[in-house]
Amino acid sequence: MSSTRKIGLAVAQLGPIHLADSRESVVQRLLAMMREAKARQADFVVFPELALTTFFPRYWMEEAEAVDRFFEKTMPGPATQPLFDEAKKLGIGFYLGYAELTPKGRRFNTAILVDPSANIVGKYRKVHLPGHSDHKPDAPFQHLEKKFFEVGNLGFGVWDTTGVKMGMCICNDRRWPETYRVMALQSAEIVVLGYNTPSHNIHWDEPAHLRTSTHLISLQANAYQNGLWVAAAAKCGREDGFHMIGNSVIVAPTGEIVARTLTEADEVIATVADLGIGELFRQHVFNFAKHRRPEHYGLITERTGAGEPLPRPVGDD
Repeated sequence: MSSTRKIGLAVAQLGPIHLADSRESVVQRLLAMMREAKARQADFVVFPELALTTFFPRYWMEEAEAVDRFFEKTMPGPATQPLFDEAKKLGIGFYLGYAELTPKGRRFNTAILVDPSANIVGKYRKVHLPGHSDHKPDAPFQHLEKKFFEVGNLGFGVWDTTGVKMGMCICNDRRWPETYRVMALQSAEIVVLGYNTPSHNIHWDEPAHLRTSTHLISLQANAYQNGLWVAAAAKCGREDGFHMIGNSVIVAPTGEIVARTLTEADEVIATVADLGIGELFRQHVFNFAKHRRPEHYGLITERTGAGEPLPRPVGDD
């Protein structure tokens, strides 16, 4: 399965960011992990979703307050410019998730793809927003992504960077198979993503261990079924007492986990991703051009929710 095309791929997991923590202090943590990733021969490092602040959608507040405290008006900005400067100095690319305020005042849960020359080469805005927009005072915490963010309007893109075709998604997107398939149909070789996943489900009494197992199943199954490498970075641990899962991973196109964090703190994992493994799966197992039958998949785009079965011919002819 060896190939001459390889990339050093790292995931930089973040431990808790508390309400009192400044952006500048967080960026120093990111810089330390970026340097560690480079020292471990990484060409690209993945940071988490909303990597510059606490996971603020857990708190009920007015949108104006959230914008003032937690959104980035420019990228890079004064607090984040050191990340770009260090990336250029080291020659390493990165993925960074943050809350974006556009010049027209629109709000998105956003991630960017930055090349080793510190150029922003791709932007993604989260499509599958979980949670709710109304106040749930009886819940242990809120999950207000539908209040603070619009649904992403850029679709699932794929960019050539660091010599690789790379796609992006964010958190809840990773649980939806369409996310990966759309990128795989654009010849993606690696999908990178960040997430902030509470270990407690406010909507139903879901056992805590399932939050981790379904997270891993989603990444492993979609890596395999699309012949992709997947690198996923958590922000995790107890943020001001609110716990989020860790288990940041790098998954091979075989569906196997090749690197996984052991803690719920700042931690770097890394591997040399052999892109030839994905090529083999895309040629011999999931060869889309040979085997896909999109004429039978119409319901995927025609329906949003489940409906009645369609009438079918009995197939006597």
